[in-house]
Amino acid sequence: MFLFVFTLISVSFSAYSQEIPKEPAAISAGKQIFDSNCKACHRVHQKLVGPALAGVYDRAPSIDWIKSFVKNSSAVIASGDAYAVNLFNEYNKTTMTSFSSFKDQDIMNVLAYIQDETIKGPGEQPGQKQKVVDGPKEEGVPATYLNVLLVGMIVILILLVVILAFLVSSLKRFLDQKALTEEEKEVVHSPITAGTIASSRGFIFVVAFLVGALGFKAVINGLYSVGIQQGYAPKQPIAFSHKIHAGQYEIDCKYCHVGVMKGKSATIPSVNICMNCHNQIKSGTTTGEGEIAKIVRAYNENRPIEWVRIHNLPDLAYFNHAQHVNVAGVECQTCHGPVQEMDVVRQHSLLTMGWCIDCHRKTDVNTKGNAYYDKLVELHNAKSKGNMKVENIGGLECSKCHY
Repeated sequence: MFLFVFTLISVSFSAYSQEIPKEPAAISAGKQIFDSNCKACHRVHQKLVGPALAGVYDRAPSIDWIKSFVKNSSAVIASGDAYAVNLFNEYNKTTMTSFSSFKDQDIMNVLAYIQDETIKGPGEQPGQKQKVVDGPKEEGVPATYLNVLLVGMIVILILLVVILAFLVSSLKRFLDQKALTEEEKEVVHSPITAGTIASSRGFIFVVAFLVGALGFKAVINGLYSVGIQQGYAPKQPIAFSHKIHAGQYEIDCKYCHVGVMKGKSATIPSVNICMNCHNQIKSGTTTGEGEIAKIVRAYNENRPIEWVRIHNLPDLAYFNHAQHVNVAGVECQTCHGPVQEMDVVRQHSLLTMGWCIDCHRKTDVNTKGNAYYDKLVELHNAKSKGNMKVENIGGLECSKCHY
């Protein structure tokens, strides 16, 4: 009797532990994991590289089977499992990437997100709507100030010329009241011609002033543009389209740029990441079969694709992607622009020191759910009003970016 009760309780706890969570926090965490790791090959309501995942928790043999398959699909297939072998054959013998670092709770959260999306039903198809995040304005502040200054100086110069014309007219009327010789009257009332204007000291001064002002503005603009590569879009060894991958198929940036969540550099994708999809997808894209063939050739020859770096910071500047993306929650488009709309990626922002400082002065610190900031928020609220900005926690200290 005791054994029966123990077995019943064990089964009950096991069934409870396998129940897919429905809490919003679990669904949100699952969506983040899905977007970063699964979205490149799977959709909830349609086939992509792999099967549609709607209702997968009902189709698969069990939740434990799903956990095993996600962590090591090759081992499940090699074991001769009928369901896994059928999937493997149905999808052109493409092996799913193994996510051995996933915890059971991570997989349950992903299933929570899939279940939530399954209940909601199909929504917008990929490529119909893209999120665009507005970043700092791209207008060059120094150039604006110079333009305003130059216009102001020209207006002042015009006013001086008008005032001078009134003075000359008044002086002529005054001299006409005096007894002047014929020679003096001829000088006073001498006709104004193009030759007299061109040879006058006033005209020479005006021309020299305008030439000098425009030259000064050109020199200043040139100095401010040193080291700025905004709009830089080099030709790449493969015509990779972000508009297709990040836009049409909504592949998350973090799937390819794997270092963005955990390191200083976002990292350039390796050919192995490309082949996760292109083991199966070998044609039918607008980049053409020739471009995909270059990827396959590089993979077969075990050599890297020599991508040309687009965003370059000087060696004296320190920037950490993980600090901004993982901790601060900054969207990629904030700095890199609407990459999902670019066939050819270009440098969207200025990426100057002033541009970064302006962002630190305007951006609120993302303190929600992070106990690290609790004391700082308390101190800030005791001394200041309004939200805590990045500059309030040392975001403008020289040593933060220059080491």
